[in-house]
Amino acid sequence: MNILSEILKASNRIQHYILKTPLLYSAQLSKLCEGKVYLKLESEQYTGSFKARGAMNKVLWLNEKGNEKGVITASTGNHGMGVARALSILEMKGKVVVPNNVVPAKYEALKSFGSEIQKYGDDCFVSETYAGDIAKNEGLTYISPYNDPQIIGGQGTVGVEIVEQHPAKIDNLFVTVGGGGLISGIGTYMKFISPETKIFGCQPENSPEMTLSVRTDSYVTVPSKDTLSDGSAGAFEEDSITFPICKAIIDEFFLVAEKEIAASINLILTMERKLIEGAAGVAVASFLQNVERFRGQTSVIVICGGNISKDKLKKIL
Repeated sequence: MNILSEILKASNRIQHYILKTPLLYSAQLSKLCEGKVYLKLESEQYTGSFKARGAMNKVLWLNEKGNEKGVITASTGNHGMGVARALSILEMKGKVVVPNNVVPAKYEALKSFGSEIQKYGDDCFVSETYAGDIAKNEGLTYISPYNDPQIIGGQGTVGVEIVEQHPAKIDNLFVTVGGGGLISGIGTYMKFISPETKIFGCQPENSPEMTLSVRTDSYVTVPSKDTLSDGSAGAFEEDSITFPICKAIIDEFFLVAEKEIAASINLILTMERKLIEGAAGVAVASFLQNVERFRGQTSVIVICGGNISKDKLKKIL
C-alpha cells in the first residue's frame, strides 16, 4: 500500500469534480502570533467539507473497476454527503447509515442527494459496524470514512493544494483528527514534500481516541461524550490503516475543551466572516491554545468543514 501514490493518482482523478479551495491569509490570527497564519477553507468545498474529495476518489475508482452491486457507507453526515454526491454524479446505487444523533442540518442535506438513508446506533462507530455487516450480508461494497487507501488518497489532495498555494516553507500544520483519514493523507504528502513541517493532530477532550491510542501505542476507546466536533467524534476501527500512519506522521496531539471549540467558531465568524463547524473549530482552538509556541512562524490551519446546525450556532453565539 503506497498512500503517496494514491494521493497523486487522486489528484488527477478528481480534479474536475472538486473545488480547489482558498488558502486564506488571516491577518487577525497572524497578529496574535506575530507570524503568518493561513486557513485552508475546505468549508468552501462541495457539500461543505473535505469529505467530498475522498468520497469522489473512491466512487470513481470503483466505477473504473466496474462495480455494479452498489455501495454502502456510514457517516455523521459529511462523508455520507460526499459519497451520495459522488454516486449521484456517476448514477450509481448506494445507501448511507447515520447515527440517531446526526445533526439535523446534515441529515436534511444528505437526503437531498437521493441516496437511501438509514438511522442506526448512538454514535458513528456503531453505525460503521452495522453498515459493514449489511455490506457482507447483501454483497455491497462498504466505503469506510477513513480506513481505505482511496479515501485517504482523496483527502491527501488537500495537502497537494496547500503546497501549490504556498510553496514557501510551512512550519506548522493543524488538522482535526477523527478516524484519521484527513491527517493521514495531508500528513503523508507534507512529510514527503516538507519533512521539517510539524504536523499537529487536534481532537476534542470529549473524543480523544486517536490521541490516547497513539500516545499509548495501543488501541483505546472511551465512553461517548457530547462534543461540538460531531464530525470527528467516536472511536475508529481497531485495524484501521490510519493508526500506523498517524503514529508515523503526527508530531504531537492537542486536546481542546468544548468552551475552546465554541470560542474558536465564534472567533472565526467574527474576525474572518467564515462559518465553520465544530470539527474545524478544534483545529483553530488547538492553535490558539498554544499560540505562544508558534510566535514568528508560518502556520496553516485546515478548516475541514462548515456544516453546523442553526441550533448549535445559536448556543455558541
